[in-house]
Amino acid sequence: MIVLAAIVALQAWTLPEYALTPGDARAVGPLVSIHGLAAAPPRHDILLTDVYLQTLTAWQWLVMHFESHVQFVSSADLLEPGVPASELGAQGYLEMYDSQQAAAVAGLRALGWSVPARGTGAVVTAVVGSSPAQRAGLAVGDEIVGVDGHRVTSGCDLVRAIHDLPAGTHVRLRVAPVHISAIGRLTWRPARTIEATSAQRGAPDVVSGCAGVTGAARSWLGIAVEDGVAYRLPADVHVNTRSIGGPSAGLAMTLAIIDQLSRHPIAGHAVVAATGTIAPSGQVGDVGGVAEKTVAVQRAGATVFLVPTVEVATARSAASPGLRVIGVRTLAQALAALARLGGAAPQPLQAPPGS
Repeated sequence: MIVLAAIVALQAWTLPEYALTPGDARAVGPLVSIHGLAAAPPRHDILLTDVYLQTLTAWQWLVMHFESHVQFVSSADLLEPGVPASELGAQGYLEMYDSQQAAAVAGLRALGWSVPARGTGAVVTAVVGSSPAQRAGLAVGDEIVGVDGHRVTSGCDLVRAIHDLPAGTHVRLRVAPVHISAIGRLTWRPARTIEATSAQRGAPDVVSGCAGVTGAARSWLGIAVEDGVAYRLPADVHVNTRSIGGPSAGLAMTLAIIDQLSRHPIAGHAVVAATGTIAPSGQVGDVGGVAEKTVAVQRAGATVFLVPTVEVATARSAASPGLRVIGVRTLAQALAALARLGGAAPQPLQAPPGS
């Protein structure tokens, strides 16, 4: 009876700890839709992969220590100081939105298209609990486009506007509220004005390197932001990543977009999986859960796994002899690696103007 009561107690005790386990690996091509440019039918030889992230009860934590391919991470590893765990879902979907946008830009630029960009605002990426921003109703994904009647087109615009304000200042923010659907799709509503009162500095707004900003801020709103950017694409590009969050599919999505816009398969005859963030410039960044993703792509039949260079050792430690792990730092390196494996160099079905 005592043992049963202890198990029940452990099952009811939720820990500030999460488990990463192997997720799915699936073909990206069928998820990609492109309208406005000539495109090939979707191919199935480039895979994206993800991991499952789950909160843990004390009982699950004990049981999963006897399972293989599990990585335990604390909430402190996933969240900025003071940010509640309830924001993880919204943050993941915002990261996926950014990743899709970067994948389309990087892919089209790699094929020779010019993709102009313009700043649109400061997008909220985190809201500290019990902060002025939270009390004012700001949420992850909201885009701040003005402060006290002045236009905001970047995170640094926002920082410059509030950096020297004393605590207790009433600030009028012009905000385009985000709507995040149940499957993680982001849309923005028309901008409205909200008011916040700056507080004695509790933690820094997470933006650095802004020109004209020196010294410590005098007060604090309790947000982290990133630059809002709009790109003028020559086509409508969308990847159906229903209910998948995070930025780690960036490289895989970019390769699939290039593949669908190219005359010949860029993966050759290999089944290629890829993980890594992607920047519009084509830089590939590191991601989490690489060992668990390696297990997932092996189960899906991949023969090649492209990973960020800094995570090659982690992937190889989890790989079977039949999986070739290749490290890359850039999209150009990824394309060159595929070419060495027999893939075709990207050649657009529809040539960009002036090419």
